[in-house]
Amino acid sequence: MEKRLLKVLKGLAEYLDITLGDLLEGIVLHAFEGKCAFSPSTIARIQDLKKFYGLDLDASASHQLKEARPPVSRGKPRGRK
Repeated sequence: MEKRLLKVLKGLAEYLDITLGDLLEGIVLHAFEGKCAFSPSTIARIQDLKKFYGLDLDASASHQLKEARPPVSRGKPRGRK
């Protein structure tokens, strides 16, 4: 998951005083019914969080993001001296 998106979700969960898991569960259950999970005031808060965390993605970015490959380690293997 894109890190800025995760930050917005965590910030929203904190704002709503629920766990991240509960937030995601609610979003998914609403989506399964074709409903919006958020009130207009919560959507306004999401916009504030997106600005704060520099999240400029929208729904058009869905399924377009690629995972970054982890950097290749060139030093000593960990755990060995």
